[in-house]
Amino acid sequence: MFPSAITPVFFSRLMTHNRYTCPENHLHVSWYDSAWIPLLNQSNVLDYFSERSNPFYDRTCNNEIIKMQRLGVEHLSNMTGLEYILLHVQEPILYVIRKQFRQSPTQVSPLAMYYIIGGIVYQAPDLGSVVNSRLLNTVHNLQSAFEEAQSFSKYNPSKGYWWEFKDKEEKDKPEGKEKRKREEPSSLFQRQRVDLLLGELGKKYPPQFVAPSHPENKEEAAKPEVKQEVKQEKAEDKNSSSSPAANAAMKPPPEKKAKMMR
Repeated sequence: MFPSAITPVFFSRLMTHNRYTCPENHLHVSWYDSAWIPLLNQSNVLDYFSERSNPFYDRTCNNEIIKMQRLGVEHLSNMTGLEYILLHVQEPILYVIRKQFRQSPTQVSPLAMYYIIGGIVYQAPDLGSVVNSRLLNTVHNLQSAFEEAQSFSKYNPSKGYWWEFKDKEEKDKPEGKEKRKREEPSSLFQRQRVDLLLGELGKKYPPQFVAPSHPENKEEAAKPEVKQEVKQEKAEDKNSSSSPAANAAMKPPPEKKAKMMR
């Protein structure tokens, strides 16, 4: 038997409220339906959120009741219990939905917030989760800093405590050199950007080509010399063919043969 102070009705209401106020942690979960994303708007976003495959949607809410009865969303204010309302709209990309427990037409208790960005549904973290995450990150970073600082401290009974960073610096030096060698002098974006700028400058200020004058003059000067040499050779050939007497005069005298005496 229950005590007089706690009736079965009160106990059931208390368990129901605790179940709503302590929801499952879905901060690392996201959901979407690709068939709905192109059609999302302010009028059908709650229908999109109430899909069966959505893990954020509780099918015991009042929205499901008015959906089966084909009533409007305005009838939610006349009911008590769990419900979902569209709190903020920034079409076509952002929709904010609030999960709340309605106790009366004027009194509600917010339970969770959900936001839809580009058709993907996320659960917004509450203030406690944000503070807890930041504190854990801070403690982890401080612990890592203390451990690294402790690795540099040395102790000797005769000398006492001192800091020694030489081994760490020597280990870091070759790694730094290798990283510098691996680094490229310029990225692909920089090279493409430079080529684009050079192309634009080339279009604005096209290069001017000047016809070379000195080599042509030299070639023209060399051509008549060749002609003259050919003419001289032809003239010499003519002279040699026209004067046979001169050629005979240039021949050596015949050799004298000795006579045999008997």
